Amino acid sequence: MGRLLVLVVLVVLAVWLIRRALRAPTERIDGPGKTEDLVRCAHCGVLLPRAEARDAAGALYCTEEHARLGPGPR
Repeated sequence: MGRLLVLVVLVVLAVWLIRRALRAPTERIDGPGKTEDLVRCAHCGVLLPRAEARDAAGALYCTEEHARLGPGPR
């Protein structure tokens, strides 16, 4: 009876380790230490990644429309 219990525990552990190993590469695409700078839109103040921001007249904006309108009322 004890050997059967040990065998079941080993099988469950093996299945868990295999599923964990197969899942790990898809979860770490960006890596744990990789962060992207957030910037604030000069018109509305929303935060967005720097890669998605539009630069106009030395300021950063979230959309082309906000870049056209310029700095907002603050």
